[in-house]
Amino acid sequence: MESSRRKIRILIAKVGLDGHDRGAKVVARGLADAGYEVIYSGLHQTPEMVAAAAVQESVDAVGLSIMSGAHMTHFPAVRAALDARGGREVVLFGGGIVPDEDVAVLKSGGVAEIFTPGTSTQAIVDWIERDLRPRVEGAAA
Repeated sequence: MESSRRKIRILIAKVGLDGHDRGAKVVARGLADAGYEVIYSGLHQTPEMVAAAAVQESVDAVGLSIMSGAHMTHFPAVRAALDARGGREVVLFGGGIVPDEDVAVLKSGGVAEIFTPGTSTQAIVDWIERDLRPRVEGAAA
């Protein structure tokens, strides 16, 4: 039964000048190992580049990794770029160095979930199956 479900497509992206990509690569590999189709953008992407790739690749979700402290700029910019390119249905989530007090603000601005340092890959997979998969399968119905 599991094999009959379609693979969820996820773009893992690094926006801006943040060069710390180890976590993004670990998450990308972990999600691929868990059976998701994962595309890694590489470093130094603009919000517009991320949105263009997300729409072109028909991804279900974009996961941003932000270690630079620019989360309050980059998450809204990527959400706006996705919306402008017709990617309103693309779920935006992310992780990195995000203070607790900023999480609620980001979520109210269209970010589905934030994972902080130390979050296990299994916790991210659990969230995908609990929250993302129903959105994706509901949208396809």
